[in-house]
Amino acid sequence: MSGRRKDDLPLKGIRVLVGRARHQAGSLSTELRKNGAQVIEIPFIEIRKPRSFRALDSALRNLQSYDWLILTSVNGVEAMWERLAKLGLSLELDGEGHASRAARRNEKPPASAAQPKRLRVAAIGPATKKAIEQRGVPVTIVPKQYVAESVVRSLRAKVRGKRVLLVRAKIARDVIPQELRRAGAHVDVVEAYETVVPKSSRSRLQRLMKDSRRRPHIVTFTSSSTVRNFVNLLSPRGQAKQEIPQMNGVLMASIGPVTSATLRELGLRVQIKAKVFTIPGLVAALVRTAA
Repeated sequence: MSGRRKDDLPLKGIRVLVGRARHQAGSLSTELRKNGAQVIEIPFIEIRKPRSFRALDSALRNLQSYDWLILTSVNGVEAMWERLAKLGLSLELDGEGHASRAARRNEKPPASAAQPKRLRVAAIGPATKKAIEQRGVPVTIVPKQYVAESVVRSLRAKVRGKRVLLVRAKIARDVIPQELRRAGAHVDVVEAYETVVPKSSRSRLQRLMKDSRRRPHIVTFTSSSTVRNFVNLLSPRGQAKQEIPQMNGVLMASIGPVTSATLRELGLRVQIKAKVFTIPGLVAALVRTAA
């Protein structure tokens, strides 16, 4: 953006509503503002700890028994490493990526201990990959498309007879565990966090959408959860197209095909679609639309 005049910014004068969780909105909002957008932040989603960590804790204490670890979001990465720290465990890999284990910090295993297996890590998307690698753990697989189906395609031929740990949100699509089990894997699914509707956003969002002078030109969606919660906040009965007339003329921008499918399922058209299913890809789609 250096050297570009404000008058040349492609999103100048366009109001964009960002509904990511409060602590995650910054990256999208910053990129939109760099392109001249007037950003409105109202979270459609809130990240909370699960009611119980029992299953996650058990899996983390036994990481050496798994061949694959799959993480599907930055939220999952953050929740998993926070829990490792709480348990006094660390995920350790040697220089060749071998012998991953959750070990008690500063604890030496007994000489008779069996050598842990090699643990490989798969991540959905570059942001999740970056979050994992920032914690010193290499990522073996990032699928070409950042959706569950692509993860399955990447792993299907590699998991027969293997143990797989999937760390994810409480409510999520079951494509990965179902398909990997069909491929012969033993899959454990553990909950690291849950997403809820932030009730404090309801009145703010409803007022915004009813005000023709402040209403956004574009609403951005970065997951199916943001779509469902947006509709829930505006229309408890769940059909935005039929019950929210002020949606007319507002463009829906989707980060990927699963999010787009959820928008259509709930009666909303998808006018803007990212070609690359990332935050930069979503911003690029908005810029193309405004050009």
